[in-house]
Amino acid sequence: MAASELYTKFARVWIPDPEEVWKSAELLKDYKPGDKVLLLQLEDGKDLEYRLDPKTKELPHLRNPDILVGENDLTALSYLHEPAVLHNLRVRFIDSKLIYTYCGIVLVAINPYEQLPIYGEDIINAYSGQNMGDMDPHIFAVAEEAYKQMARDERNQSIIVSGESGAGKTVSAKYAMRYFATVSGSASEANVEEKVLASNPIMESIGNAKTTRNDNSSRFGKYIEIGFDKRYRIIGANMRTYLLEKSRVVFQAEEERNYHIFYQLCASADLSEFKVLRLGDANNFHYTNQGGSPVIEGVDDAKEMAHTRQACTLLGISESHQMGIFRILAGILHLGNVVFMSRDSDSCTIPPKHEPLSIFCDLMGVDFEELCHWLCHRKLATATETYIKPISKLQATNARDALAKHIYAKLFNWIVDHVNQALHSAVKQHSFIGVLDIYGFETFEINSFEQFCINYANEKLQQQFNMHVFKLEQEEYMKEQIPWTLIDFYDNQPCINLIESKLGILDLLDEECKMPKGTDDTWAQKLYNTHLNKCALFEKPRLSNKAFIIQHFADKVEYQCEGFLEKNKDTVFEEQIKVLKSSKFKMLPELFQDDEKAISPTSATSSGRTPLTRTLSKPTKGRPGQTAKEHKKTVGHQFRNSLHLLMETLNATTPHYVRCIKPNDFKFPFTFDEKRAVQQLRACGVLETIRISAAGFPSRWTYQEFFSRYRVLMKQKDVLSDRKQTCKNVLEKLIVDKDKYQFGKTKIFFRAGQVAYLEKLRADKLRAACIRIQKTIRGWLLRKKYLRMRKAAITVQRYVRGHQARCYAKFLRRTKAATIIQKYWRMYVARRRYKIMRTATIVLQSYLRGYLARNRYHKILREHKAVIIQKWVRGWLARTCYRRSIHAIIYLQCCFRRMMAKRELKKLKIEARSVERYKKLHIGMENKIMQLQRKVDEQNKDYKCLMEKLTNLEGIYNSETEKLRSDLERLQLSEEEAKIATGRVLSLQEEIAKLRKDLEQTQSEKKSIEEHADRYKQETEQLVSNLKEENTLLKQEKEVLNHRIVEQAKEMTETMEKKLVEETKQLELDLNDERLRYQNLLNEFSRLEERYDDLKEEMTLMVNVPKPGHKRTDSTHSSNESEYTFSSEIAETEDIPSRTEEPSEKKVPLDMSLFLKLQKRVTELEQEKQVMQDELDRKEEQVLRSKAKEEERPQIRGAELEYESLKRQELESENKKLKNELNELRKALSEKSAPEVTAPGAPAYRVLMEQLTSVSEELDVRKEEVLILRSQLVSQKEAIQPKNTMTDSTILLEDVQKMKDKGEIAQAYIGLKETNRLLESQLQSQKRSHENEAEALRGEIQSLKEENNRQQQLLAQNLQLPPEARIEASLQHEITRLTNENLDLMEQLEKQDKTVRKLKKQLKVFAKKIGELEVGQMENISPGQIIDEPIRPVNIPRKEKDFQGMLEYKKEDEQKLVKNLILELKPRGVAVNLIPGLPAYILFMCVRHADYLNDDQKVRSLLTSTINSIKKVLKKRGDDFETVSFWLSNTCRFLHCLKQYSGEEGFMKHNTSRQNEHCLTNFDLAEYRQVLSDLAIQIYQQLVRVLENILQPMIVSGMLEHETIQGVSGVKPTGLRKRTSSIADEGTYTLDSILRQLNSFHSVMCQHGMDPELIKQVVKQMFYIVGAVTLNNLLLRKDMCSWSKGMQIRYNVSQLEEWLRDKNLMNSGAKETLEPLIQAAQLLQVKKKTDDDAEAICSMCNALTTAQIVKVLNLYTPVNEFEERVSVSFIRTIQMRLRDRKDSPQLLMDAKHIFPVTFPFNPSSLALETIQIPASLGLGFISRV
Repeated sequence: MAASELYTKFARVWIPDPEEVWKSAELLKDYKPGDKVLLLQLEDGKDLEYRLDPKTKELPHLRNPDILVGENDLTALSYLHEPAVLHNLRVRFIDSKLIYTYCGIVLVAINPYEQLPIYGEDIINAYSGQNMGDMDPHIFAVAEEAYKQMARDERNQSIIVSGESGAGKTVSAKYAMRYFATVSGSASEANVEEKVLASNPIMESIGNAKTTRNDNSSRFGKYIEIGFDKRYRIIGANMRTYLLEKSRVVFQAEEERNYHIFYQLCASADLSEFKVLRLGDANNFHYTNQGGSPVIEGVDDAKEMAHTRQACTLLGISESHQMGIFRILAGILHLGNVVFMSRDSDSCTIPPKHEPLSIFCDLMGVDFEELCHWLCHRKLATATETYIKPISKLQATNARDALAKHIYAKLFNWIVDHVNQALHSAVKQHSFIGVLDIYGFETFEINSFEQFCINYANEKLQQQFNMHVFKLEQEEYMKEQIPWTLIDFYDNQPCINLIESKLGILDLLDEECKMPKGTDDTWAQKLYNTHLNKCALFEKPRLSNKAFIIQHFADKVEYQCEGFLEKNKDTVFEEQIKVLKSSKFKMLPELFQDDEKAISPTSATSSGRTPLTRTLSKPTKGRPGQTAKEHKKTVGHQFRNSLHLLMETLNATTPHYVRCIKPNDFKFPFTFDEKRAVQQLRACGVLETIRISAAGFPSRWTYQEFFSRYRVLMKQKDVLSDRKQTCKNVLEKLIVDKDKYQFGKTKIFFRAGQVAYLEKLRADKLRAACIRIQKTIRGWLLRKKYLRMRKAAITVQRYVRGHQARCYAKFLRRTKAATIIQKYWRMYVARRRYKIMRTATIVLQSYLRGYLARNRYHKILREHKAVIIQKWVRGWLARTCYRRSIHAIIYLQCCFRRMMAKRELKKLKIEARSVERYKKLHIGMENKIMQLQRKVDEQNKDYKCLMEKLTNLEGIYNSETEKLRSDLERLQLSEEEAKIATGRVLSLQEEIAKLRKDLEQTQSEKKSIEEHADRYKQETEQLVSNLKEENTLLKQEKEVLNHRIVEQAKEMTETMEKKLVEETKQLELDLNDERLRYQNLLNEFSRLEERYDDLKEEMTLMVNVPKPGHKRTDSTHSSNESEYTFSSEIAETEDIPSRTEEPSEKKVPLDMSLFLKLQKRVTELEQEKQVMQDELDRKEEQVLRSKAKEEERPQIRGAELEYESLKRQELESENKKLKNELNELRKALSEKSAPEVTAPGAPAYRVLMEQLTSVSEELDVRKEEVLILRSQLVSQKEAIQPKNTMTDSTILLEDVQKMKDKGEIAQAYIGLKETNRLLESQLQSQKRSHENEAEALRGEIQSLKEENNRQQQLLAQNLQLPPEARIEASLQHEITRLTNENLDLMEQLEKQDKTVRKLKKQLKVFAKKIGELEVGQMENISPGQIIDEPIRPVNIPRKEKDFQGMLEYKKEDEQKLVKNLILELKPRGVAVNLIPGLPAYILFMCVRHADYLNDDQKVRSLLTSTINSIKKVLKKRGDDFETVSFWLSNTCRFLHCLKQYSGEEGFMKHNTSRQNEHCLTNFDLAEYRQVLSDLAIQIYQQLVRVLENILQPMIVSGMLEHETIQGVSGVKPTGLRKRTSSIADEGTYTLDSILRQLNSFHSVMCQHGMDPELIKQVVKQMFYIVGAVTLNNLLLRKDMCSWSKGMQIRYNVSQLEEWLRDKNLMNSGAKETLEPLIQAAQLLQVKKKTDDDAEAICSMCNALTTAQIVKVLNLYTPVNEFEERVSVSFIRTIQMRLRDRKDSPQLLMDAKHIFPVTFPFNPSSLALETIQIPASLGLGFISRV
């Protein structure tokens, strides 16, 4: 396809720009051949007409597709040209913060001017062992490639680091050397790698300085050869230096500094050892104050001086030599302050006693007058005479500067020589890697001799680089067997010939230097005459006759001839050197030993740089006739020779190139200046590499990768089984021009631009497919939408019509209802109106009628009232008239009647005086008498009745009288009381009167008081109101304060809780860290132990004949190095003389602690032996006495038995009494302490109760023992009783037959008697101890009461304090209380521990004595007795049946046991069919038997042999997973057995009673348990290393590279450094490989019976390794950070989780170790655009560090054009949101991290007596006991 066909609409191109160098634009119209103008649109939206060059008609460069932008390798770009390279570097540097990029074989490194976390040891480990193309570009990748090629190809390597000053050359070289030092290590204990790294600060201090471009610029070139031995470990190094800039010693430009060492000295002038140097501030010295910038920001020169001195010490430079160096450097500073005074124009002088010169002479140890003379004079020598001539002030100043430069150069040479001596190795060097840190191409406004030499060196290096690149291209084409044509690349050999050939520039310069009157002008004329118009690369400036121009490979450079000759000569006055050589300071003459070779017979001054050839560790000795020739060599000649030597070295090695780029001149971090970058890219050869690659076939694909990438361009019929033929057929159809591609053996080669064309076709095909898919999907969606809408419409219509019908029906119903409602409503309205009218009418009527009725009523009422008034008036009138009439009538009647009476009286007086009157009177009397008689009768009758009534009434009266009398008396009393009361009333009335007076007085006083009270009340009310206000304020303040106190208390509580949680977590972390540290120490110890064993074996091999008399003894100390291990065997007596005969220098250092412990143990054993011997003698005497008193024994025995039974009963009753007392005491304690449960002493109560419980349990145990002994004694008593009575001979005979022997009876009786006495004494002591404990408890109760009182007092005091002080005081009291309580508890715990240990020891002693008694009883039976008793062998079957779970072996069979059971046991062989952990059970059963025999030496020997043998097996077969797993399982089982049968209660909870009987009785093997635990930790760590080595090659391929979900991920175009393809080949690992391996590991561990908890820990560690390695590779591989790869990772992780579920290991913590990887995969897949996305990412990725999140986002790379990159603003948003997160700045996870392992106790339910030993183990020599 023609290139012009790619210039279509929307194609993007690069056009030149004066500011940005290149600008991106987009075509607005297709280009047609013949068009002179292109219509473009810039990225800012402006339209532009770009005119093509009418001569060349070159089209602008095409821009690469977006998916290729930011590639790791520039050669992966489809369009290879300058703008593409520049843009790719810019995108990586600015957007992705990636400073390294490959350009073919070159690593381009851009200085970030910022510290980046990409050089740690974790990064080194990540790159170690990786292929260069598998990881992102890095200096470590280049170093790893060099190291790998050195080991693989057996060829020396070199790394060439070049670039401008400030581009980072020195740092890159330093990191490369650090990588070698870290990866390879050293072959000796001298830490050569540290020395190699220590040379950097020394060389930087004396060879680096601050310039305007760089704060730490190297002012010399260096080539460091790092030597390796046959095992490729560092053994030494050697350094060559080139072209030191000596002129900087005497002159610095503005804003620059001298070499760092001078400022470091001045900053350290206050040190006591530097007082003699008489230094001061750097501004006081001429050689350090010219630049005006003595301080570098962020650099402490004093600290740097300390680092320099430490490095010198590490490299073996003694303190005296260091002080010598500092004296010379200080002398140079003082020499710079020497001032010359002119006497005339041709002479000068130095002031007398000039202080700077005097100090210089004192420091250098030279004569002041002599040096002062030769600083102002010179010696001229002719053929016949010698003249001394004065010199001018200017010449003297130049001579002084030349001397200072010469001294510094010699000192520099001397230091380099000593550094090389320190790095020199006596071991033969097998190979080396050279690191060349050399200056890059330089061009300034004024270029002189230094720039000429630098550019000359770069010409040579560029030529070598071009040839190497061309050679690699040629080799690649030849290897693939494709036809190729000669690539036309820039050959700079003509430029090199111009400089170094005969009559070249250097040759003419040397010739002019030999001329007596040679000058720069004459040399320039010779150059013009020789080369002008004859060499195309040489030009003359138009306006100058003292300059020339050379066309270098990078650019044209104009050199000024002035100073070339002087700098090339580089001489100094010979007389001044002689003065220095005569110095009393010994070090100074050493610097000028070979000075004769460097001094020219003609005296001159010079400045500039001096070349230093390779500095050897020893000075070479030249021939005598060689001196005259050597001293004539010029600087240019020496530099050319050293450059030729360097090129020979580089040509003999495989070069690796690092090109350092300076992104800007202002040292701004991550700022990219396109102009400066392009200049450097052109100068360093990167663009030339691109041009060479572009001239051939830069794009290369394997057939599998091509097929995978462009499968979309193939039809199904085109796909064949042969991938190669398929690719050929497709390419022939896609690309018509066959010259655009070539088919190799394994790859397809494309011309530049073809991949972009294929990508365009692929994108078009995918776009068309997407459009078709979109069309179909959209049609389907619209059809679905139409059907859904139609169905919805029908449904809506149905519902609408139904709704309308219902509405019509409802309307009809409503109409009818409305009619009815209207009818009723109208009726109702009419009726209501009628009712209203009727009611109104009635109301009106009622009101009217009422009105009329009321009127009528009022009228009647008025009439009635009027009648009444009339009646009363008329009545009154009538009565008044009547009364007047009556009064008048009565008055008349009275008058008349008085007159009539007077008349009657007169008549009566006349009649009385006559008889007839009396007669008349008597006639009336008779009648009256009769009437009276009748009345008397009637009265009599009435009288009788009345008398009766009276009689009745008298009775009634009497009773009533009595009542009345009593009432009277009562009334009288009442009367008296009333009188008294009356008196009282009177008195009270008097008092009342008085009180009234008082009241009146009081009222008056009250008024005054009330008035006062009112005033006081008002004042009080006002005061109260004020107080209320204040009280309200105080209440508010109180509430605020209370609220604040509550909040503070809450905060304090929360803070304390948080602190408690944090401290708990921190303690857990500290525990894990401590456990990890301890296990790491064990790992380091095992490594050192293996190394010690290897060295010992080597020593054994080196010694041909062993020395006589030496015999090696086993020692656990040599194998375990543990102070807890007492496993070294006691040496036999015959070995002692042989050891004493050994020479003193061969003795192994003695461990005094072990020796003292062994000595103490021997003493204890001797004491036990003596006690046992005394006991044995006593037993023998008892046996003899028992035989002598055989006849008397029955009676005595009976009495003793009765006494013992009585004693036992007394003890038992005493025991019960003590037990009751204890129960009462416990009850009292619980009752008394019950109210004070929350008191501070509550924990003490619990401790006391636990102690009482334990004591009670102990009493119960003792009681059971007493009961058992009692039953035994009773049975014996019953058996012996017939002998006492002597009545039943039959019973006696049976008893004798049972006992079989009287001696046995006696021994049994004596043993039981001793036991009884022992128990009695023990019970007595127990009683006393219980009494003491009860007393102690009483004292404790009393102390607790006092404590309670004290607490109450404190509480009362606290309540009186203010709230703040109360809280503080309560906290202080609480802290004090808790502290005292903790101290008391600790004391109690210590006492309890001591008591427990004491009781254990006592129990062991008692058990031991009982065992001794039993053994003694058995030993006391003579052989004759055994022969005489034929019944005794009957017990043998019973013993076999009652197997005790022990195995017996002979001492001499121990090695055989270890050999068959450990050393020669194969896990895959016999061990497969065994019970899991069988070797551990067998070993423990053997230990049990040795413990049963109380043979500590046998126990120690067996355990030592076991541990050493396991270590030997693991050392021999430590790479076999099955072996390591097998012995880890058995070691843990052995450890669990030692715990389970140790006799400790904590380990006996799950034991059966039979298993408890099998516990160890004589020895406490807790210390051996520690040794076995350490051994198990070492085996576990070895197991982790083994499975890590097995899994490591699988992880990256299976988890990242393999395409588990086919077709998800695609392959992007790759560059020269091929990445590992994600398409799995036949030999690559897949996820199934990892799962199969995990299944294998799990099945092996389960088969070996490993503890389930330990299996979980192993699985957790395996998953951590998988997750860490995968994540680390993901973070270092840009090609893996894509959306599709995230999906692959999540699928792979889900498969691992499924595996965990299948194995029931989800609770092992393994899934949590994969959390960082899961979150990284999610991060690749989530949306990354908005702030909400950023917030979601920050909350989601809590297991990733900020550095990891930002790294993944920076590395995210679209695989297809449809994906989008992460914007820089989004990444900055993420960084801002995560800036407060406190996490590790470390980028990578520590893949070597091993979690601390624990071995939870796992008792075995297997009974030891049931274990059968298979014959296949070959252990027939051991027997069951």
